[in-house]
Amino acid sequence: MTASRTSTTAEDLRGAGLRVTAARVALLETVRAGDHLGVEAIASGARDRVGHVSLQAVYEALHALTAAGLIRRIEPAGSPARFEGRVGDNHHHVVCRSCGVVADVECAVGEAPCLTASDGHGFTIDEAEVVYWGLCPGCSTARSS
Repeated sequence: MTASRTSTTAEDLRGAGLRVTAARVALLETVRAGDHLGVEAIASGARDRVGHVSLQAVYEALHALTAAGLIRRIEPAGSPARFEGRVGDNHHHVVCRSCGVVADVECAVGEAPCLTASDGHGFTIDEAEVVYWGLCPGCSTARSS
């Protein structure tokens, strides 16, 4: 019987052509375990795993991980950058206008790109980014009380 095997974080880094360091492993694991985390939360999570990691090292690693396609950077208007481990499926996001919480929304059509541009201006379009805005259930309840 052959056991199915998932890749390790170190294997994912090597597969993306990145050097495996304790900080990169900790950062990637933190992003994958979190939910649309900001840089400070990622840095804190990585420090909990490996000790001291400079903020500069965090920014550099997040840039490298994003460029390698291992994590995704999202930046809803008026919000600082957030990072997530869900990549490659062209899903979208919903953002609460009041508290800023972000949640995933499945693609409207199911395959990339979800939307067809009325005029692609000669571009080969491979992704559509949609951000829905509204109030989360907690903020909706608080406002109606």
